[in-house]
Amino acid sequence: MTEQEISLAICKAASDKKARDIVMMDMQGLMSSTDYFVICSANTATQVRAIADNIEEELENAGVSFMHKEGYREGEWVLLDYGDVVAHVFRQESREYYALERLWGDAKLTPYEDE
Repeated sequence: MTEQEISLAICKAASDKKARDIVMMDMQGLMSSTDYFVICSANTATQVRAIADNIEEELENAGVSFMHKEGYREGEWVLLDYGDVVAHVFRQESREYYALERLWGDAKLTPYEDE
């Protein structure tokens, strides 16, 4: 799978668990360690974990395994590192606090919409 296909698979898996405000950020040229961020929000820590679980399961079914996972136990901000693509699943309050879209304001944002 290409980085773009992985990003879209992450978006779809997040959407399937009712994630909100799903965006892809093109980090190429801004960061040497990854090409894309996928960011989404959830209402509760339980939903954050459910979204992260679904992303992990759907990508594993597609033959793509994550390299690293952080924040799962707390459920405020789960990071799933797929190498060239990093998924960030936030509780809404944490997303507003860390504001990755503002921090990386030069990145091209593409909102995800279900077909």
